[in-house]
Amino acid sequence: MKKTFAIIMLILGFFIIYFFQANFFSWFTIASVKPNLFVILVLLVSLFAGAKVGIPFGFFVGIFLDIIIGKTMGASAVMYSLIGLIGGYFDKNFSKDSRITIMLMIMGTTMIYEIGIYIFQIAQLSINFELLHFLKKLLIEVMYNIILTIIFYQLIQKLGYKLEDTFKGNKILTRYF
Repeated sequence: MKKTFAIIMLILGFFIIYFFQANFFSWFTIASVKPNLFVILVLLVSLFAGAKVGIPFGFFVGIFLDIIIGKTMGASAVMYSLIGLIGGYFDKNFSKDSRITIMLMIMGTTMIYEIGIYIFQIAQLSINFELLHFLKKLLIEVMYNIILTIIFYQLIQKLGYKLEDTFKGNKILTRYF
């Protein structure tokens, strides 16, 4: 029952973030670049709930976004699933208590996502490779995601630990022994 409620809340959170991504941040672009809130969401779900939850959640987020707004079918699903896998790895090997660590994780996964999507677009859509334009967009999006993480860090951590308690239980001592 508790996990079902958490999954419903994750789906509701996804739609809220979709609303912010599609509507609110379209007014607050920097050089026509919006933050990618879905990278943050999928990373944090997999970081706190584990790879078993993060990978399928990332896949369904990606499929939904590919159906609604995607240029390349399946590219977002693959990349968000990869972020779910990376988040599961980070969960086991890094601390979630440090703001710097979370920011570095978000920076890295945003870069991985954007590079992967760009490679998919070059391969499937035969777009021209424009390195400077891509690097400018990548840098702005990474900084935007980091700034949003700094602003909402307390909320992220609070909700993340509730998610961790729901999906993993209170296994703090058994995790280290």
